[in-house]
Order: sequence, then structure tokens, then C-alpha cells
Amino acid sequence: MRAVICLLAIPLAFASAAHAGDKVDLALVLATDVSRSIDDSEFELEKKGYASAFTSKQVIDAVRSGAIGAIGVAYVEFASSFEVRTVLDWSVIHDEASAQIFADKLVGAPRSFWGRTAISAGIDRAVQLLAESGFETTRRMIDVCGDGTNNAGRDVSDARDDAMK
Repeated sequence: MRAVICLLAIPLAFASAAHAGDKVDLALVLATDVSRSIDDSEFELEKKGYASAFTSKQVIDAVRSGAIGAIGVAYVEFASSFEVRTVLDWSVIHDEASAQIFADKLVGAPRSFWGRTAISAGIDRAVQLLAESGFETTRRMIDVCGDGTNNAGRDVSDARDDAMK
């Protein structure tokens, strides 16, 4: 039985530009596997799991408990190395309403791809998004969710190591 798991969370620290001056406690990219090893029910599980988490009282309370009381979140889907898409660009979550808007957009988004599995491509896109976000923050993180091994694109360890720089 295949279990959908979160493979890694990579904290990052580097400069940015798109939301110049917007302060958040955390800039987070959700990089999600939509390769052919993910069937439709697993795809729905991934999206509904994120939506449920972001709208939960525990997560809303954690967001509010930060010094700024807000986080920036983007959602990326990846399959093969040439199949990577930013499905949801940056959203700022600071309360129940903003979390619900993000969750609704996430659940409503159609699947992007069905190719092989290039976890490295998802990490690389997430690094790019973080670098361009423009958020003023000391915490940047990538959450990778998937069910398989990297079987396309560059070595996933290299992508992880580059993201940590």
C-alpha cells in the first residue's frame, strides 16, 4: 500500500522581491507530487489534507501566535522535470477568512500533470518562488509531499543541498 507522506521540510534563508516589504513570520512553499504514481484519490487526499490543515484552529492559532501574525504560502505541483507548475501564487494567511480562501482555491484547482517523479524539480521551483517572493521574513520553508522516489530530473539530494545554501 502506498502512503502519501511529507518527504521533507527545508528551511531556507535568502532575499526576495515580489511582495517587497510585506512582513510575514514564515514564507512557505507547498511542493506536491502529481506524478503518475499518485492516483486521483491520493491527489484529492493531498489537497484536502492541506486545506484541512490550513483551516484548522490549531494552524490558525499558530499563525496568529507569530510576532507578525501572518504567513505567506504558495502551492506548486510537480511530476517530471519539465512538468512543474505554480498552481497558487503567494497568498498571505492571517485569519480564518484568508485561510479559507486559500483552501478553497487549492481544492478547486485541477491537476497539472501525470508524468514521472522529479522531486528535485519541485524543490527547484520552490527555491525560485522563495527567492522572488519579496516577503520580509527570517523563516523560509519548503514542504514536499509525495509518495515515491525521484526517478526523473537531477538528483534530489543535490536539489536539497542547493536549497539549503
